[in-house]
Amino acid sequence: MSGTSEGPTPAADLDRSAVTVSDKTYRKSYDETTDQKTYEHAFTGAALPMAVVDREGLVTTANEAFGTLIGADPAGLPGRVAADLLDLASDARTWHAYREVLRGRNAKLRCTRRLKHPDGHSVWAQVTISPLAKDRPGVLLSVSDISERRELQARLRHLQMHDPVTRLPNRTLFFERLSAALEAESYEQSGTGRIGLCYLDLDGFKAVNDTLGHRVGDRLLAAVAERLTRVCDEAGFARAGAPLVARLGGDEFALLVEDSTGTEQLADLAESALAALQAPFDLAGQRLSVSASIGVVERHAAGTTATGLMQAADTTLYWAKADGKSRWTLFDPERNAHRMTRQALSSTLRPAIERGEFVLEYQPLVGMEDGRLSGVEALVRWHHPQFGTLTPNRFIGLAEEDGSIVPLGRWALTTACRQARRWQLDHPGEPPIFVSVNVAVRQVWDSDLVTDVAATLAETGLAPHLLQLELTESAVMGSAGRPLQALQALSDMGVRIAIDDFGTGYSNLAYLSRLPVSVLKLDGSFVRGFQYDDPGDRPNPADEVVVEAMIQLAHRLGLTVTAECVETSAQASRLRHIGCDTGQGWLYSRPVTADRISELLDTKSYADTPVGNP
Repeated sequence: MSGTSEGPTPAADLDRSAVTVSDKTYRKSYDETTDQKTYEHAFTGAALPMAVVDREGLVTTANEAFGTLIGADPAGLPGRVAADLLDLASDARTWHAYREVLRGRNAKLRCTRRLKHPDGHSVWAQVTISPLAKDRPGVLLSVSDISERRELQARLRHLQMHDPVTRLPNRTLFFERLSAALEAESYEQSGTGRIGLCYLDLDGFKAVNDTLGHRVGDRLLAAVAERLTRVCDEAGFARAGAPLVARLGGDEFALLVEDSTGTEQLADLAESALAALQAPFDLAGQRLSVSASIGVVERHAAGTTATGLMQAADTTLYWAKADGKSRWTLFDPERNAHRMTRQALSSTLRPAIERGEFVLEYQPLVGMEDGRLSGVEALVRWHHPQFGTLTPNRFIGLAEEDGSIVPLGRWALTTACRQARRWQLDHPGEPPIFVSVNVAVRQVWDSDLVTDVAATLAETGLAPHLLQLELTESAVMGSAGRPLQALQALSDMGVRIAIDDFGTGYSNLAYLSRLPVSVLKLDGSFVRGFQYDDPGDRPNPADEVVVEAMIQLAHRLGLTVTAECVETSAQASRLRHIGCDTGQGWLYSRPVTADRISELLDTKSYADTPVGNP
């Protein structure tokens, strides 16, 4: 019979499978048990402080290193709130991020915390929070003690933020404190909402460095810092805090007053600082005396920027030095507005010439004897697009400072000569009138004035004797070298030279005999002392004597005399009586346009009446 079996029976297979499955289950259980023990052993003995926290934020277990770090028994930590142990709820941002990790929405959180140990010392710790494995609920906290690193960083920051010479906060730290004080959350929560600054600069410190050396200079700076610190400590004794003293560089110091109570507080602080620096300094056998200039700014913190405050302080410090040094000056908005206007004008002067924003007006010069128009003075005006029409006193000084007076003067000369020639051609039946043009001394130095005049006369066809150039007495006084040569060349050419505002300069008449001068223009201050039309006005006899003497001297030297600022008929009458040749002023006409002068040329006589006024 063929009933033999070729393999195991099904029952045997089942038994063998059961043994195999049971063996695998055992091995898995054994492996998991071994892994758990290994994990627990590694966790417990790890040098890195660690704790496991459940989804509710409670500690389930912590190792010895964790307990040692926070000064607690690890066995008593399970059930404690982890956020309380590590101060995780002290700021909203960290607290929110921590809860997101607990909920599984964030993968990791790392933050730095300052932990208070039970024995009193503080520990800087870096806390890392990350989820456990997917099959393990909760998160793992690991904490690193970074106190030494923080201490090193603090030392490095102190060196970076403090001046090595005076040990005061340096410019970087000062601006950090200033910017923080100007943040809204800083001044809105408490305090006065105001801020003050004393910006101090030592007068003559450079001389100390240059004569005694930088070592003595550094000692002086350190001594100044000590006195300023003492002043601020005393000022802050009765207040919440002392002003911050900082060295901004060189011999510049700043005293920052947060929560200022007003300008009086800043003024007292500035006075105290000046008084503290008045006493001489004894430095290793050297006895030095210094003074300081201080710019004081006090204002609302709202709307103020660090840059704006420093600009105001710097401007005010400049005023203090310009006003005589060894003083403090309070920021003045009106004075600053004038300075800003001055800067705006200065920056746009040259472009304005190119854009044709300047025009000339002309004021008549009238003969005293016959009352006829003999000449005009060309007066430049600036039609500024922002500030309106500006007279020369607003911009000529600026033009002289930056050199733009040269192209401006050249334009005025050409325009005036061309217009004088036009009047001559348009009124052939009248004697031609001359035009008088003001010349700044810088035009003589910075340009070839003689060449410019010759080229202008040739281009316009104006005769040289119909051009008069006016220079101030102070500009002509002491002329030598190139200026004297230029004046002589112009006179030889036939151009008339006039001294403007005569009598207000050096009051030295000797130079008149050696300069090629044709005309003296008496300053208006002499004329104002003459008799007026109002019987109640009393003339100054001395003025009349002085003017008469100057007229007689000028005539003896072959010069003619023009009186400026003639405003009344009585003044004109007295000037004519003592021999003055020409008058100029509102009695005859204010400065007018070229067209108005054309109309006046048809008038045969002015006869001391203001017919020239529009």
